[in-house]
Amino acid sequence: MGRSSVRGEGTRPRGRHDGSPGSGGAAAAGGRRSGRGGRPGAAPAGAGTGRTDRPSRRAPKSGKRRVLRWVATVLALLILGTGGAGYLYYKHLNGNIRKEDLTLGDKQMADHKANAAGQTPLNILLIGSDARDSEANQKLGGAKETFGGTPLADVQMLLHLSADRSNISVVSMPRDTMLKMPKCTDPESGKVYAASTVDVQTNESLGRGGPGCTVAAWYELTGITIDHFMMIDFAGVVSMADAIGGVPVCVDANIHSRGSDGKGSGLKLKEGTTSVKGKQALQWLRTRYGFEDNTDLGRTKAQHQYLNSMVRQLRKGTKLTDPGKLMSLAEAATSALTVDKGLDTVKKLYDLAEELKKAPTDRITMTTMPNVYGTGRFSGRVYPKADEAEQVFRMIREDIPLDGKASKRKTPVVTDKAAPDDEIAVSVRNATGTDTQGPAQGRANTVKELLTDAGFTRASVDSQNTEPAARTGLLYPSADLEGDAQAVAKALGIPVAQVKKSTEVSGIVLAVGADWREDGAYPAKAAEEKTPESANPLNGADEKACMHVNPNYTW
Repeated sequence: MGRSSVRGEGTRPRGRHDGSPGSGGAAAAGGRRSGRGGRPGAAPAGAGTGRTDRPSRRAPKSGKRRVLRWVATVLALLILGTGGAGYLYYKHLNGNIRKEDLTLGDKQMADHKANAAGQTPLNILLIGSDARDSEANQKLGGAKETFGGTPLADVQMLLHLSADRSNISVVSMPRDTMLKMPKCTDPESGKVYAASTVDVQTNESLGRGGPGCTVAAWYELTGITIDHFMMIDFAGVVSMADAIGGVPVCVDANIHSRGSDGKGSGLKLKEGTTSVKGKQALQWLRTRYGFEDNTDLGRTKAQHQYLNSMVRQLRKGTKLTDPGKLMSLAEAATSALTVDKGLDTVKKLYDLAEELKKAPTDRITMTTMPNVYGTGRFSGRVYPKADEAEQVFRMIREDIPLDGKASKRKTPVVTDKAAPDDEIAVSVRNATGTDTQGPAQGRANTVKELLTDAGFTRASVDSQNTEPAARTGLLYPSADLEGDAQAVAKALGIPVAQVKKSTEVSGIVLAVGADWREDGAYPAKAAEEKTPESANPLNGADEKACMHVNPNYTW
């Protein structure tokens, strides 16, 4: 079975040809290609995941089947797990799993906020690598000029499991997204990749030290704390699809993804629903030319349809009743993935599965990062859509369900009691600048006066240059100041979710963001808990979803 490039396994640098035919995507990608750089990395990550001391209610043989089914499901999509703590193939399966560092960036990710029940959300970044580093991957991926070179992170999906385990939200970032890369350090060679000063295509993050840099890029853009990652390559997708036995997908017309110029994945299906597996499943996931407007956005929708359908199949259990198939699926699953060191054993993956399976299928929501197309030389590339992309990211950060259903969120537990208002020192910074506007003049001083009027007489203005922030936030350095920071937030009407612990400050800092450029009270927007339509939400229980075929690719 093919493997992704791994530390010490002879990864070689290579260049890429932008837009070269057949230079497809990652575990679910294809189409235009871009990127140069290093190779993948992975890493340790935290996030407790579930109980492991539940006694089995079945005979040993049943327990073994259940652990295999669990491994298959979790590694297929990470959305489902089934019970059982069997030891079958335990050491062997552990040996199949490849591990890397969680993050290669130089910024420490913020801690999760616990709710009143002591629960915290769980965020997992799913990465599809387009590595051509093995005979199997080369045969499946094509594009001979890329063989043995640096992989690209052509599929990137953030899976968010809510703190109360009632729902799952998935946000895809198109691989053509342009953003600035963070500073990353390769853990093996020690090579430092400086932060980019110009926009770079997001899939190049994998070449800046490994998947840990992809994690760092996501954190830099979204502010979402990421607990784990999982990465899969071409051969992994095929072996998983074969082991599962087929996934139903739908097209609204006959499709053949192959143009006169040779572009396309080769996918050929008749109108209606077809169960795809193996190479055909990979073609579906990589198809760009033939779906919708022939861009990465259509391909992302097709990936969402496939993954939702896979979850429904696995939860029905119809494909996983034969012990031989279960063993095959467990082998394929563990051999297909590279994970962070917080998920480096079957037991840890089992604990994760126990948590993921708590969310019902009809509470799974697939979305795409709201975006806009670039212009000029960046035509065909996409950028995060200013307010709406941040809205989705904020909802994930604040554990707000993307399906619009009522949340069971509770106010975070704060053990630190606030000091009297007039004893709390607050430093106010002006972070109101944006990509198109400079900082709003005098904002830090104006907000400082608001604090003084509210009784926080030790408030002061920090005049140092401040990085722009899309949203106003309160930062505090240690737990003994959390209560004080929340008291400041309450006085100004700032949501408690925007109060965060940070090692980059030595006292309480109020960064006035671009969302508060105007005078007056902090703007409360009641509509902010609604997922933008531009995110194209798709419910996991929707069995009527069908891809629109581009008229130029019908037969």
